[in-house]
This record gives sequence, C-alpha cells and structure tokens, in this order.
Amino acid sequence: MHTAHKIMKVFVTRRIPQEGMKILSQSGVCKVSLWDSDEPVPREELLKGVAGAHGLLCLLSDKIDTEVLHAAGPNLKVISTLSVGFDHMAMDEIKKRGVRVGYTPDVLTDATAELTVALLLATARRLPEGVLEVKNGGWSTWKPLWLCGYGLLGSTVGVIGLGRIGMAIARRLKPFGVKRLLYSGRTAKSYASDVEGEYVPLDTLLSECDFVVVSCALTPETQGLCNKAFFSKMKNNAVFINTSRGAVVNQEDLYQALTTGQIACAGLDVTTPEPLPTDHPLLTLKNCGECWGTQQTHGSQAPLLCSAGLSVIINGFPKDYQCSLQPPCSMKTRCR
Repeated sequence: MHTAHKIMKVFVTRRIPQEGMKILSQSGVCKVSLWDSDEPVPREELLKGVAGAHGLLCLLSDKIDTEVLHAAGPNLKVISTLSVGFDHMAMDEIKKRGVRVGYTPDVLTDATAELTVALLLATARRLPEGVLEVKNGGWSTWKPLWLCGYGLLGSTVGVIGLGRIGMAIARRLKPFGVKRLLYSGRTAKSYASDVEGEYVPLDTLLSECDFVVVSCALTPETQGLCNKAFFSKMKNNAVFINTSRGAVVNQEDLYQALTTGQIACAGLDVTTPEPLPTDHPLLTLKNCGECWGTQQTHGSQAPLLCSAGLSVIINGFPKDYQCSLQPPCSMKTRCR
C-alpha cells in the first residue's frame, strides 16, 4: 500500500536546464511554478510566485529578504540556491523561521578554477586586444613590441583566499612554471604545501606578486577590500584577477589604478552590478576584460539542487539527525 504524499508547491525563479526541471516534474509530489525566462524574475512576480510555496529554487541575483520570506508564509521549508555563495539571502531571518538552505560549494570549483586561469592568460597575454586588432584591421605586420604581455614562467603569483577554489586555481597555475605561490587569508592552510604555497600578510603578497588572484568569500571584512590603498601596494606591471564577488572590489578605485598605470591590467569574472552597464568606465579600457559562466556546469548543478531540495521537502530529516557541519552547509551532503 502506497502512502499518498501531500502535493508541494515549488517556485523556480528562472529557466533552468531541463535535467533539473525533470527531477521536479517527475517526482509526482511537486507542483512546479516557473518564471519561464532567462532574465531575472521581477520583484512583484517573485513575491507573487513564492506565496504559499513549500520550496524555492533561486539564483544569486534573487534577493531573498524578509519581504520574500513573509510573502512565502509558514509553508516554506527549504530554499535551494543555484550558486556557490549565499550572501543574497537574509540568513538570520531564514534561520529564525526554521527554513533549510542548500547551496553547492563544490559544484563550480573546477569550472571557476579553469575560468580563472583562462581569464588570467587572456588578460596577461592581451588576447582580447589582439582579436580586436585583427577584426579592425589593426594587424599590419609583425612588430617586436606590439601587444607584448606578461608571462607566468618564473613569476610570483598571489592568491587571496586559498579555499576550495583558490587551491584549484593554484594547482592549475603551478605547471606554468610559477616560481613562488603566495597566499593570504584568515589562517595558514596545511594543504598549501601541496602547491608549495607560502602564507604571508596581504601587504607582502601585494608588493611581491606579479599576478594577484582574488578568490575569497564576500564577508563584511572583504567587502571593498580591493580599494585605492590595495592597488597602491601592487607592482606597476602586476595583473589583477577577480573571480570571487564583485563587491570585493571598489570599481572606481580599480578604474583609477588602470588608467594611471598603478597596475598593468585586470580581468573580471564578477562585477557590481552584473552585467555592467555598457557605458561603464571600465568597459572603455583596453586593459580591463570581463567574462562569465559555463552552460555545462550550470546544467549539472541544477539537478543536484532540485533533488536535494526534494529530499528535504518530502522526506525531511530523521528525528535523531545531527548535522556534523557548520550551517549553512553543502546541499549535496547536508542542509540547514
């Protein structure tokens, strides 16, 4: 005899890969409501769609604050976010309401590390400039000093935040012949020895590194970390790469550093806002590049979130369950 499950309402705030939608639609216990667009859900539609929902699958661009939680009401049991971070959610209020939260810190590790290395190489070797010159007819003949860039061989690379992603970046950069790999953060990491990483104060890292890669989490301490004082300590020929969060960088100060020659160039995977307005000053610079995302990784991430969310909504946790991780933790292992 089969036990009938109560139908659960799940609101999905964006069009996601079919693998994820299939898990929800074929479960037999979910009534899925989808904002069927690649563009962010308008605020009014978000508040309307989440009303009475038991589960919410959102993105980093969706602000899940007290107003949204109030609109959802007491039915809300779980929020799955299609992101590595969760700084877009009012965690204190969510915890107060007993809502479980899932995110996927490991899913994007390899993709982000690969993208970081690609962005670093493209920025340092001035590849976007070269492509533009070819398309615009600027390439006339070979010139010894034309579009010369910066190489990794024998260089000193600094990683700010040697967590999962930072370590993955370091592993990929070492084979390029990097001479020294410095890192900074709250504490020294025992696993840094795998990449011969040296734990140093931030000021030391900035003054000695040819490449500075930011891969730290966005916290009150790191918000606006990369400001005028930060850039003033870097070498004039240093390459700056940010694949963490846009708010870690003061973009006005970065613009000044790039236009005055304080640093050589910058590659950005994240900005504030996203995307940058087409008339933003940073987009006028040849020595500042921007890129974003991979479809393959996003496609594999959605099913994890959906299936884990369903597990919490439908089955819950056993009464004697004890979470061994610090909340909020990875949805693919545990939930808040």
